[in-house]
Amino acid sequence: MNKPVCVVAGVGPGNGAAIARYFAAHGCAVALLARSTQFADALAAELDGAAAYACDVTKAADVAATFARVSTELGPVETLVYNAGSGVWGDVESITPEDFESVWRVNALGTLLAAQQVIPDMKRRRQGSIIVIGATASRRGGVRSAAFAPAKAAQRSLAESMARSLWPAGIHVALVIIDGVVDLERTRQAMPDKPDNFYVQPDGVAATVYWLGQQPSSAWAFEVEARPFGEVW
Repeated sequence: MNKPVCVVAGVGPGNGAAIARYFAAHGCAVALLARSTQFADALAAELDGAAAYACDVTKAADVAATFARVSTELGPVETLVYNAGSGVWGDVESITPEDFESVWRVNALGTLLAAQQVIPDMKRRRQGSIIVIGATASRRGGVRSAAFAPAKAAQRSLAESMARSLWPAGIHVALVIIDGVVDLERTRQAMPDKPDNFYVQPDGVAATVYWLGQQPSSAWAFEVEARPFGEVW
């Protein structure tokens, strides 16, 4: 019996790797998508049935070719987790038009391109999950998030539009809002005085993402907030 296929778009240390490990541990074949496969190749070697794919999520042809390979090599996609993200930090006077566009392309356009590759088959089978990893910035624009916040807001609106359109077709579209600082080596180095409970743990995010994919259709959630209990909100 073939394993259900999960595509994780945007695999690196942190949430992407944790999500891939969690789905693999629960019996899925996992496609690991990243612009560079140096990290993804090493991760794939650890996981049963996983494979790494080089993919630039901002390029339609690249996305289409990658998902065609995944379908041929692993099978139809049961779950798409869109974790690819990019941030440029600065206020409205300091960011460039190129900064603004590049962040939008990774966060919003990439979500669209990846989703469009899996929707037709999911509709035919009347099942599947598309789970988007979002951010608190999608709800408010900070002084230094003049590029990032609009991109994440566009992504959130797209996810909501997809949910309204695709839920009746049996496709569960959901959004996980990450509210906090993800526990990574670089964030620990940048904030060495913070206690453990300050950070969002990637394994916890992975468990939430997997849980969303298992929800019964009579009680689907669209938006879930993931934050450590110590986060101020």
